[in-house]
Amino acid sequence: MASPGSGFWSFGSEDGSGDPENPGTARAWCQVAQKFTGGIGNKLCALLYGDAEKPAESGGSEPPRATSRKAACACNQKPCSCPKADINYAFLHATDLLPACDGERPTLAFLQDVMDILLQYVVKSFDRSTKVIDFHYPNELLQEYNWELADQPQNLEEILMHCQTTLKYAIKTGHPRYFNQLSTGLDMVGLAADWLTSTANTNMFTYEIAPVFVLLEYVTLKKMREIIGWPGGSGDGIFSPGGAISNMYAMLIARFKMFPEVKEKGMAAVPRLIAFTSEHSHFSLKKGAAALGIGTDSVILIKCDERGKMIPSDLERRILEAKQKGFVPFLVSATAGTTVYGAFDPLLAVADICKKYKIWMHVDAAWGGGLLMSRKHKWKLSGVERANSVTWNPHKMMGVPLQCSALLVREEGLMQSCNQMHASYLFQQDKHYDLSYDTGDKALQCGRHVDVFKLWLMWRAKGTTGFEAHIDKCLELAEYLYNTIKNREGYEMVFDGKPQHTNVCFWYVPPSLRVLEDNEERMSRLSKVAPVIKARMMEYGTTMVSYQPLGDKVNFFRMVISNPAATHQDIDFLIEEIERLGQDL
Repeated sequence: MASPGSGFWSFGSEDGSGDPENPGTARAWCQVAQKFTGGIGNKLCALLYGDAEKPAESGGSEPPRATSRKAACACNQKPCSCPKADINYAFLHATDLLPACDGERPTLAFLQDVMDILLQYVVKSFDRSTKVIDFHYPNELLQEYNWELADQPQNLEEILMHCQTTLKYAIKTGHPRYFNQLSTGLDMVGLAADWLTSTANTNMFTYEIAPVFVLLEYVTLKKMREIIGWPGGSGDGIFSPGGAISNMYAMLIARFKMFPEVKEKGMAAVPRLIAFTSEHSHFSLKKGAAALGIGTDSVILIKCDERGKMIPSDLERRILEAKQKGFVPFLVSATAGTTVYGAFDPLLAVADICKKYKIWMHVDAAWGGGLLMSRKHKWKLSGVERANSVTWNPHKMMGVPLQCSALLVREEGLMQSCNQMHASYLFQQDKHYDLSYDTGDKALQCGRHVDVFKLWLMWRAKGTTGFEAHIDKCLELAEYLYNTIKNREGYEMVFDGKPQHTNVCFWYVPPSLRVLEDNEERMSRLSKVAPVIKARMMEYGTTMVSYQPLGDKVNFFRMVISNPAATHQDIDFLIEEIERLGQDL
């Protein structure tokens, strides 16, 4: 159960307290929960009451697990045909579920019990008294369970147990004290949308098989382009499997724009192409260059200032160097929200240089794009409207469930020309509807997952103002962390000044190192501190935060906040936990 004061179970109770420990409040919750079918209500009540008082409706004891239901008859037929018999999963297999004849009843029971498992996990994800992770080493998990695939099917009782086991060892990425990645949190509307998407189980390549989803992608991408600042939301775009692929799309389209013949004739038909990005940019730029045959040596890393921002003068210098060697600069990728420092490159200055030398300007705003939703913080992306393409990952700062990444392109039709292959078995030209809604031919993929519905439904539920409040809160929490530790004994900031994003980078210096001079020995010992504290965090399961070295800087903590469930108390807990786990180092 959520800790007192966390607000998770808060609502208007009879005494106005909203206290989850108040019997009247808990009973009211249980009355609501009893409307769920398949035993879900009883188990939610058990979670509310724990081992203390339970409502009369629950019978005063925890109901039997879904996987241990016993048959009410003794016929042992498979499946049992007795109308009053309960479901016995030990006698059932996947072949007894729909589309099997008479499969409706076991299917409903099975899915309700799966839902029971999922809902309990969801509730526990927000409970601060539960572990963020139940960590086991790989060899321990491999030895403890048989994960191998077999020729013969297992029964549904075992299948449900696998669901429970998998979630038992899963990382609770929605936990208020999980800060390890850029993508954190668990949005309830987004989760519901993901369940619906999986239920629909369709592909995004044509309107005829995904009519609503295709229209929602059109509407949502247009809105995102409007927010970027392109007139009337004009342009093009697509949802892709993550920011790395979105960045590769940008590189692919930029190359085609400059040398369209490369589509048929390949790299042998074009001169040596050069891309430019900052030394703090995401590794996906080099991966994309490798995949497209451009080569990692053709990606030039531009120097950054002490805050991690690209230095425009160095960019122009390196462009001129490349041109003098006879190479062709074709793309500059600026970053809006770098992975480690959370830095925003000076987009206006970069845009001026790209215009001067006629180079495609891409903005990797996978991490920072969400700030465009905030009137308070969108200035950090000033100049993004001058980009030719933008990567924006709503599954990061906006809290949309993974995965949800968009590549937005300013020039309409260019993506289609670049990737189109005219597969006549999918994209027939004599269909009876507007063929512009058959979007699959502009994608690299044929099979494409429906990623837009999560974002669209959350947007409808929250509104732009809801996303704005979410983002403003996370940035305020980052500033609170920075202000708390910047002058606190035992902490050293990696760079000076308030962070621009939610990235807060710092060293924790144990008491034994505070008296040492700033020399090589101290740096060597300091480099081992963050990995040990992180390992202890995971073994205790209390919290998770990332660390890494960067350039000449030894391992430091990189705190990021994108989970709206986090509070000032969770930030305080993190600080105290780092100190508790690192005092003896």
